[in-house]
Amino acid sequence: MSVAAFGQHKNTVTATLHTRTNTLNVVQNITYTNETGTALSEIYLNDWSHAFSGKDTPLAKRFAEEFHRNFHLAPEKKRGRTMVNYISINDDILDWERLDYQVDIIKVTLLQPLQPNESITLDLNYQVKLAYDEFTRYGFAKNGDYSLRYWYITPAAYRDGWKLYSHKNLDDMYTEQANHNITLIIPDTFEVVSTADSMKNDGNGLVQLTAEKVKDVTILLRQNSQFKTFETDKVTITTNLNPYGLDEKQQAIAIDKVVQFIHEKLGAFPRKNMMISEIDNKKNPVYGLGQLPTFIRPFTDAFQYEIKILKAILERNLEESLWMDTRTEKWILDAIEIYMMMNYAETFYPNMKLVGGLSKVWGIRSYEFAKLEFNDQYPFMFMLMARKNIDQPLNTSKDSLTKFNNNIANKYKAGVGLKYLKSYFDEAVIDDFVKEFYVENRLQKTSREDFETLLKAKAPKDIDWYFNNYVDSRKRIDYKIKKVEKVDDSLKVTIKNKYDANFPISLFGIKNDSVVSKYWVTDVGKKKTVTIPSDSIDRLVLNYDKIIPEFNQRDNWKSLNGFFANNKKLRLTFFKDAENPHYNQIFFVPVARFNLYDGFTPGMRLYNKVFLTKRLLYDLKPSYGLRSKQLVGSGSVSYRHDIESVNSDLYFIRFTVGGNYFNYAEDLAYTRFVPKVTFGFRDPNFRSNQKEFIDFRYVIVQREQSETPTLATDNDEPNYSVFNARYVYSNPDPIRHMVWFTDFQISKRFAKISFNLDYRKLFQDNRQLNLRFFFGKFIFNDTNSDFFSFALDRPTDYLFDYNYYGRSEDTGLFSQQIIVAEGGFKSKLPNPFSNAWLATGNASYSIWKWIEGYGDVGFIKDNGVNTRFVYDSGIRLNLVPDFFELYFPVYSNNGWEIAQPGFDQRIRFIVTLSPKTLTKLFTRKWF
Repeated sequence: MSVAAFGQHKNTVTATLHTRTNTLNVVQNITYTNETGTALSEIYLNDWSHAFSGKDTPLAKRFAEEFHRNFHLAPEKKRGRTMVNYISINDDILDWERLDYQVDIIKVTLLQPLQPNESITLDLNYQVKLAYDEFTRYGFAKNGDYSLRYWYITPAAYRDGWKLYSHKNLDDMYTEQANHNITLIIPDTFEVVSTADSMKNDGNGLVQLTAEKVKDVTILLRQNSQFKTFETDKVTITTNLNPYGLDEKQQAIAIDKVVQFIHEKLGAFPRKNMMISEIDNKKNPVYGLGQLPTFIRPFTDAFQYEIKILKAILERNLEESLWMDTRTEKWILDAIEIYMMMNYAETFYPNMKLVGGLSKVWGIRSYEFAKLEFNDQYPFMFMLMARKNIDQPLNTSKDSLTKFNNNIANKYKAGVGLKYLKSYFDEAVIDDFVKEFYVENRLQKTSREDFETLLKAKAPKDIDWYFNNYVDSRKRIDYKIKKVEKVDDSLKVTIKNKYDANFPISLFGIKNDSVVSKYWVTDVGKKKTVTIPSDSIDRLVLNYDKIIPEFNQRDNWKSLNGFFANNKKLRLTFFKDAENPHYNQIFFVPVARFNLYDGFTPGMRLYNKVFLTKRLLYDLKPSYGLRSKQLVGSGSVSYRHDIESVNSDLYFIRFTVGGNYFNYAEDLAYTRFVPKVTFGFRDPNFRSNQKEFIDFRYVIVQREQSETPTLATDNDEPNYSVFNARYVYSNPDPIRHMVWFTDFQISKRFAKISFNLDYRKLFQDNRQLNLRFFFGKFIFNDTNSDFFSFALDRPTDYLFDYNYYGRSEDTGLFSQQIIVAEGGFKSKLPNPFSNAWLATGNASYSIWKWIEGYGDVGFIKDNGVNTRFVYDSGIRLNLVPDFFELYFPVYSNNGWEIAQPGFDQRIRFIVTLSPKTLTKLFTRKWF
């Protein structure tokens, strides 16, 4: 084990708080000892308060990646910064600079190289303008309280080179452990709570804090503190965690129970005092418990409080005890934390279900998710990402993880990995290993190398697969029982490995739903045959206890009672459920839609989509139009093939066959049938919102003919087929949004190409510019009407892609619905169709909040007619972009529309009623 020479780095800080300006005047001395083994000509410092100084810092970019606009929209007074007056040594002023793309890192050039094992003292004088706490939960609050973390400057860590990590709201500053002496000068109205070892408060605003062998000191200043202190014989806990109705005595019992468990299973606490704040819980909650509304209480108050205080104490203790690079090796701490939480639930709440008391409620208890154990959530949430093909290796740097993987999936996978090893070893090796690793490395510099060395030394079996495949890759665990042959009193079992990675797999023999035998099968390769005693077994099951996070468990069992015993029964369930590998599950839920011609259309949706994504999906929606008095509806079947290679930009290929039958005009129905293949591409950086798609589809449309044809019911070619190829580039960043596509269509009567670009820019003054450009041209056109033509303001939608509520209407409310496509105009201009080419530009700009001014310009060309210049302008109410918008025309080729009769009939609107589309607004930041 590596051992550090602690006690040589020192931080002495004197800070004066000015509440009127939310600033700290800081005088600081940093004593730095060169432990690198090489001479240093410069020293790098972490200045994370300056991460809030601009809208292009690494922190600001991270907020944008997760669709948080608050920081970009915040006024200057809410954003923080550091104003450095000087950095010196013995009154000699040093040159310093901020790194070009990491302004929260300072490079200090020394007057002469610092030799190994020598020390220097840097003198710093600076002001910190604190940021508003809504960004990271640290800073100044609108009620006048202060939460201070990473508020003063510290040296960067050096491990085979400088580790220069910018603030990215990950709470993972990598700095050297040091002894801290902090003097705070604050108004005497504040109560002070901190992570320091000791505190002296003279009651007049002078507070002195000391802490040894820590990377930083967190300080909370409260005018009305809700913190309570609970003393145990192991550690004193100061916390304001929500007690969930527990009185102070009950809280003390719960905390003592948790502390004793951690001390027994992990080891002694390194400090006498520990602060656990509600901030810790909000930044790293127990997902599931913390997201439930207060009126739903499926868990007892004691259980909720114990689990939350357990998680918070474990996380704080591990980060303070095991000194490692938590930007790149946090998965080790996560593994221990989740493993301990799983053990706690097994020890004290062995019968606790995932949904708590709801598992006994009529109407819920029959669902599969109600039967899941509380600890089943851990492999389940990791598999949620794996099934979406957006999981990431455990050794991925934290700042490269998606939000869901960082907060949930990778943490859970890490903990499940230790459970997997515990089951594989079939003894208490992992319990002993976890405790030994913690005890030997407590308050020491440690790393993955130490973790791996000790684990391999303790393991009774080879575990190279664990590090090579489970930790360092996204390789899937997926096996199936291919064949079973009975030979005398033995069974020859052939197991197939569905992927190219080798993991040990458990094989269980079951008799009358009881485990008769268990074996571990290793080195399966592509497939492997093993021979086991029959033992009156009536069923063989892989991974019966579900400890292994296997990709697909639907083919894990084989009955020995004949062919028909292996057939899965059909189960019909309302809404959605967790997967049951023993049934073919079909879900049903009432649905409804509306269009003018079918009227209100109730129906029943039948589908097989469970909580975890499946490759083969079907979705049928038979419905009945109350106005048309017809059976209508839609349906689709799709198969998705995921590309797991991290070196491939292509990450899925989806094959889909879909169709629908509805009325497109009064008493006129259409049938659409569409086979389609989609190729999905993504950036190797999973945090990037950039995606690309290539679609190939063949759209077959058959329409009932009208006796009185209009444009929408054109009879020139009522039945037609169109081949369509499209390339889409999408980067929906909240600051710089860009989506564009190129499209090609060909039918026997026409062929056309088009290009569409959408761009949004949010400026520093918080105003937004929206630009759109469209160009479309016919390659050939032998049609006799405008049914297939380009449109200025309301495409005919001959491919039936758009959700028009009254697609054939020329007048009335439903004719005012607008879907911004093709020309994208808002005013209804004369002769709005083009059978040759069309080029338009659409723009809007913020006036005040969601009120915008818009303008459209373009050129439209019809065969045999001169090119026309067209334009319109007006006011846009951009209430929810793309989902609910109103357009009020003012001036166009028609003149001053706002002053013309029937203005209310000129207003255009966008309304999206699809719940699935709306939910994307809230889930996009997580994936």
